[in-house]
Amino acid sequence: MQQTTYTMWGTHYSHCQLKLVDFKANENHISHETQGLSKEHLVVRRGKPFKLTLLFRSRSLDPCSEKLVLDVSIGHLSESFPVKFSDERSDPKSWSAKVYPGDIQPQSVTIHICSPVQSAVALYNLMVHIETIQNRSSYAVGTFVLLCNPWLKDDPVYMPLDAQIKEYVKSDYGLVFMGTHLNVRQRPWSFGQYEPGVLEACLALLQVSPQHLKNKDNDYSLRADPVYLSRVICAMVNCNDDLGILEGKWQGSYKDGIVPTEWSGSADILHQWVSSNYSPVRYGQCWVFAAVLCTVMRVLGIPSRVVTVFNAAHDGDGNLNIDEYYSSTGEKLNLNNNDSIWNFHVWVECWMRRPDLGAGFDGWQVVDPTPQERSAGGALPQVGIFCCGPCPVAAIQQRCLRAPYDTSFVYASVDADVIRMIVRNGLVVERMVDTECVGQLICTKRIGSDSPENLTLTYKSKNRGQPKAIQRHSASSDHQRLSEVTCVGSSLQSTPLVNGTARCQVVGEARGMSPGLEVSLRIDGVPSVGKSIAMCVTVKNQSSRPRVLLEHLNAQLKEYNSNPQESFWNTSNEVHIQPGEVLLLQHTILPSEYESVLAADDIVNMAVVIKDVRTKERALAMQEFNLRSLNITIEIKGGDSILIKTEHKAQVSFINKLSKTLNGVVLTVEGSGLLQGKQEARMISLQPDEKIEKTVSIMATSPGTKLLMATLSHSNSANMVSRSFHKVSVITA
Repeated sequence: MQQTTYTMWGTHYSHCQLKLVDFKANENHISHETQGLSKEHLVVRRGKPFKLTLLFRSRSLDPCSEKLVLDVSIGHLSESFPVKFSDERSDPKSWSAKVYPGDIQPQSVTIHICSPVQSAVALYNLMVHIETIQNRSSYAVGTFVLLCNPWLKDDPVYMPLDAQIKEYVKSDYGLVFMGTHLNVRQRPWSFGQYEPGVLEACLALLQVSPQHLKNKDNDYSLRADPVYLSRVICAMVNCNDDLGILEGKWQGSYKDGIVPTEWSGSADILHQWVSSNYSPVRYGQCWVFAAVLCTVMRVLGIPSRVVTVFNAAHDGDGNLNIDEYYSSTGEKLNLNNNDSIWNFHVWVECWMRRPDLGAGFDGWQVVDPTPQERSAGGALPQVGIFCCGPCPVAAIQQRCLRAPYDTSFVYASVDADVIRMIVRNGLVVERMVDTECVGQLICTKRIGSDSPENLTLTYKSKNRGQPKAIQRHSASSDHQRLSEVTCVGSSLQSTPLVNGTARCQVVGEARGMSPGLEVSLRIDGVPSVGKSIAMCVTVKNQSSRPRVLLEHLNAQLKEYNSNPQESFWNTSNEVHIQPGEVLLLQHTILPSEYESVLAADDIVNMAVVIKDVRTKERALAMQEFNLRSLNITIEIKGGDSILIKTEHKAQVSFINKLSKTLNGVVLTVEGSGLLQGKQEARMISLQPDEKIEKTVSIMATSPGTKLLMATLSHSNSANMVSRSFHKVSVITA
């Protein structure tokens, strides 16, 4: 990378004149671990020296009579500093430049420039001044991008292990875990930080933020702090308050945009946002918001990973309890608009020190860009807008709910109590507590592997299920234990519903069972599309008398982030049980009973209510599960590592393993960075055990990890869509 044109000020005499500047891009990019991030700019990391060579017109610089001064600037902020021709120690808090022995050649000089470790992340302008006693000549020689430096111990984002940095900064490939904790499915994602234009899009995001547009110099001054950066970027990933990247949508038609499930990488989203003059890209949901945020943070040098919380609570009223209502026949009711439990929710953890809180809160921080609630704020700006975090994971585990930012909301997401109530004729006739459901599994992609790493105990103390002692924290005080929030629930007398919400008194603790009657519900195996769904209800009579029971079993389709829809299957039975007896009640839902309602990856809420006919006591058990999709095979001829700018063949196929014929079958193949547009294969009908296949030619123009995505749809069910992904590693020759 060379800068051969420049602007020059001053009168020229016989002194040294600058001809061009060699930015030594390849050498600097290797040294700074920034290879592939940009073809347009020199990209370096703060606190680490980088080189550039000045080439002169007729002779080299004479250090005795000529002085070199450099000037770096962002906005109206600038700093001038001399080039020193000695090895004297520089102030690490200031910009410095040195020329070492041997760096002066007949017509050139090589300069080693070092920024302070607490420098702003930005695109900098660089000027060179050549000064003598008589005059000064000034040259605008170009620009460079300065990023955070997780390799440098003094940087707030320093990460000690190279394997961690490789996974959480350099890797352009990741996994999003989805589904339910009983059937975790993985969805590959291409972060795409090495795709052309992605770095520039990330810098543009900072330049169009409300903070920058309001006060550029103040924004530049604060950009050295990863806490500030993460809040600005978090708010900018959603478009709710600004010129943000993504618009969220969770229901209704997606015809004026892209269905969130069709995204497989961040680069396409960032390119579309920039090319539309910063109009929001439609549409995203939690994993799309999180993956794009992870891309931006990795590009800027802040270690980040995508994390999934299974059974994540949305505690709208902030009381750390989620109320759920069921009918006396096991149907879940939509009576609570404030609270909900998402089967999975995806956010990002970013690695940084927290000098505002103390060393005990350094490390992973939750940053959640999905627009759910407005931020409670703290010492930094952006109070009352849609960003969440950075919230120390350590604060969640220690229950320090005043630690900024938004810790109480994040805490509820992983550790709220669920209060389930059975409602009959507008009255709550039974109530029970579940202290284990929320945050049952929290995981991320394991370093160097596609398997999940369980993070649950980093968020939750080992005494789960016990009354929650809540600590509140402020930066200026020690932890203070203020109160205890006890587990709630017990068998109650009938309690009226008021405005759709139960008006209940907290009176004690229960374990989700009627006295003397223990009930559980188990789904057998992993339910798959086209197969029967088998389940078992276990009933144990712990009393000393026989009982006559009524069993009500109910199944409802639900979205991962909302309450269920109407029931699509139910059954009722009378059951007789002896003292001390354990009954296993087997049930099956046939494909013909659900295929018009359920599709691949859909989630089902299954609940059973057991009622004692004589005492009217009731016990409730529930389970939610997702259907495994049909398998699509993707194979790269010659292996999954391909050469850049070389044509390769990929074969995509699907065999109908269902017992019925599929009509109007469409097999679609696409892949950002591998394939232009979409390619399709169609069949009028696909008999059982018959195959549909498509061979496509792929070619990658940039290195890194790319994804091929195959989608199968058919007219038997508009919802019955299956997707498969395949990872392709692109290498240079």
